[in-house]
Amino acid sequence: MKRLYVINAYKDMSRRRKLNILIPIVILMFVGAFAKHRLIDRKQEAAGRLQDKAMDETSGIAASTLNANIYYVHNDSGDTSRFFAITPDGKLRTTIYYRGHRQHLGALDAEDIDVGPGPVKGKSYVYVGDIGDNSSQRKFITIYRAEEKKNWGKDSVANTIPVPINLQYPGGPRDAETMMIDPLEKLIYIVSKRGDSVGVYTSPLNYRNDDTVTMTLRTKLFFKGIRPFKWITAGDISKDGTKILLKSYEKVYYWTRRPNEAVWQAMQRPPRELPYKQEKQGEAIGFTPDGKGYYTTSEGVYSPIYYYDVPN
Repeated sequence: MKRLYVINAYKDMSRRRKLNILIPIVILMFVGAFAKHRLIDRKQEAAGRLQDKAMDETSGIAASTLNANIYYVHNDSGDTSRFFAITPDGKLRTTIYYRGHRQHLGALDAEDIDVGPGPVKGKSYVYVGDIGDNSSQRKFITIYRAEEKKNWGKDSVANTIPVPINLQYPGGPRDAETMMIDPLEKLIYIVSKRGDSVGVYTSPLNYRNDDTVTMTLRTKLFFKGIRPFKWITAGDISKDGTKILLKSYEKVYYWTRRPNEAVWQAMQRPPRELPYKQEKQGEAIGFTPDGKGYYTTSEGVYSPIYYYDVPN
């Protein structure tokens, strides 16, 4: 009987010790969750919303070089050949119409947009990537290059005549939603969307009107996750060329570029995962002009626009 009493007393003491350890851990978890909500989730509140119904399937966002506080966005398949100049909080300033490809009377599936250098030194250009190919059957994809204008962001409507280039993949058609402009090596980057590994392709930034060029496969990248959530849907390179973003439907990946290093070489290192509030169908990401932050937005009418700081 005495022995049984000792055993029970020992069990009670063991339980108390476990509770003494467990209770502080639970409290710390609640405190941590509360701190995350207050300090992290608050930073992920919407910076604005797309404020016009015309922007209903937004698939790309890029900061203007000429006009302060202006970003360019566009719709993907089903829209006409146009893109929009907006403010960071989503107000529509200018609708810019461009002449689509003569072979199919307009853009088929524009999936990304970027702003960068071009053939004339000192001028800025907008690049619209008509690169979507869900069935992987297009003979070529098309990039439209248009010289950026100061009135984009001021006038309600503008028109431009772009210079197209037709790009082909070395191993046959691919679907892609990511186009980036490297301002240092003067290259167009295309990153394919689907598959366990995605391809990173490049083509020279300077080209002649309506050229057809076979891109160069630079590397393949593997990202953990489940399809389709791991599919790559957008990307951007900062205006100084030193920072790189890729995003999937659920994550944002970030690299910093070393001196004299190609973008595709930097991307072969393990990326850092940055904050991202998963969106309905997030297919747009773009750096701020100074590269200290980035915006994301999604398909859908009046979709929110989120802003995030880039870590030092």
